[in-house]
Amino acid sequence: MASTAEAAPLASLGDRLEPQAARLVAERARLLRLPAGSHAFRSGEACGAYLWVTEGVVRVQIVSAAGRERVLYRVEPGESCVLTTSCIFGHEPYAAEGVCETAVAALALPVAAFRELMGQSAAFRDQVLGDYARRVGDLLLMLEATVSRNLAARLAALLVARAGAGPLETTHQAIALELGTAREVVSRALKDFERRGLVALSRGRIALADRAGLVRLARM
Repeated sequence: MASTAEAAPLASLGDRLEPQAARLVAERARLLRLPAGSHAFRSGEACGAYLWVTEGVVRVQIVSAAGRERVLYRVEPGESCVLTTSCIFGHEPYAAEGVCETAVAALALPVAAFRELMGQSAAFRDQVLGDYARRVGDLLLMLEATVSRNLAARLAALLVARAGAGPLETTHQAIALELGTAREVVSRALKDFERRGLVALSRGRIALADRAGLVRLARM
């Protein structure tokens, strides 16, 4: 059982917890201390507690079959792990791993206690769902950036393949259909190409200003 002092960071999430909820946290939360380089959790493990970091940084990442690591996000002091929250909500094991970049102190609230608080404490529920929504937003932005980078290479390859000696006469919508994306996405990418001196844009036309640069981009 965590002491009142240990539970204080969790009890003060967002608005102050209701007295009954604060007592539940003080009674049920426990303080974890993990050394740098250790795992807070591993992919495939069952989730046994809601984690709230009070000291240090946990790096949440996925590892491909080839051993390549991809960082999803970092959990810093005063933050919860949204993957843990998702696992609790979905009754699913972890789909990624959490690695302690530094020595970490975290409060662990058993799943049963977490569910009780979600049902009885509006302050706790608002904080958990608010953290969840913000982190999902961050992940979507990261996904969009990743897709945009992939799209840039595909767009460059298409322009090099389609353009002859003169400007390519086509519309952003036609290119979007070929690439399987939205016209607005193509327009933003082409504007970025123009700023970088790779193309020159005019209505219904795309002139390749730096074909070599586009070829290099297409190979990325």
